[in-house]
Amino acid sequence: LFTGIFITWVFWTVDWDYTRLAAHYEHRPPYALATIEQMIAAASLQQGDEVCDIGAGTGHLTVELLSLGLQVTAIEPNSAMRGVGMRRTLNYPEMSWVAAAGEVTGLPEDRFRLVSFGSSFNVVRQLDALKEASRILRSDGRFACLWNHRDLDDPLQAEIEAFIRSMLPAYTYGVRREDPTGVIMTSGLFAEPVYYEATVRHLLPAMVFSEGWRSHATLQRQAGERFGELVSGIDDLIKQTGQDDITVPYTTRLWMASCG
Repeated sequence: LFTGIFITWVFWTVDWDYTRLAAHYEHRPPYALATIEQMIAAASLQQGDEVCDIGAGTGHLTVELLSLGLQVTAIEPNSAMRGVGMRRTLNYPEMSWVAAAGEVTGLPEDRFRLVSFGSSFNVVRQLDALKEASRILRSDGRFACLWNHRDLDDPLQAEIEAFIRSMLPAYTYGVRREDPTGVIMTSGLFAEPVYYEATVRHLLPAMVFSEGWRSHATLQRQAGERFGELVSGIDDLIKQTGQDDITVPYTTRLWMASCG
């Protein structure tokens, strides 16, 4: 089925299971193009350079890197997520998918110009993942981690946020919205990271935006059995707007560090 795409298997342990969320990930927003361009420029990447996308999921960042002519090795431990990503990247037979965790990739050392964590650095053991990134990076390589954060000042997003907290008063985004500079510097493996950000406004059908909430792993982990009730409530809020299409503002936040 996946002719031309190579899969390597490495044993690992995974704290969170994304299997039930995988089918909904295609509805998530792209990363801001300006931020991707800043990442490529800061790493001085050229077409054909090898990069490793860790926690690649369904290939959101992977596809963007491939479209820029980079040679990508995508690391993703979850088979459902990886399967979606493989289907999305069938037109790039030169790339490879590796079934492994970010802390133990099984890849050769001193190989990559860039190791990226697109919305995944918050779900790894960060110091172990930084050690592994350092090991597989070339001496002139760069570490990068980035996330899309919804603009919670937007009226609809503020309403959704208030609803979530009405049901989950202790709800937290955890390290997903925290500055990773401290742990990067604690590792002793990288120079002080440089920060970039840019805004992306994601226009999509209202029904698709509703469906996208079913891929919200942070919410699912904390809601547990109430997850279905929560996403149904969010569906209702979106329907109450009466809009066929929704524009959702996000900020792409990127931290980059050179090898120390």
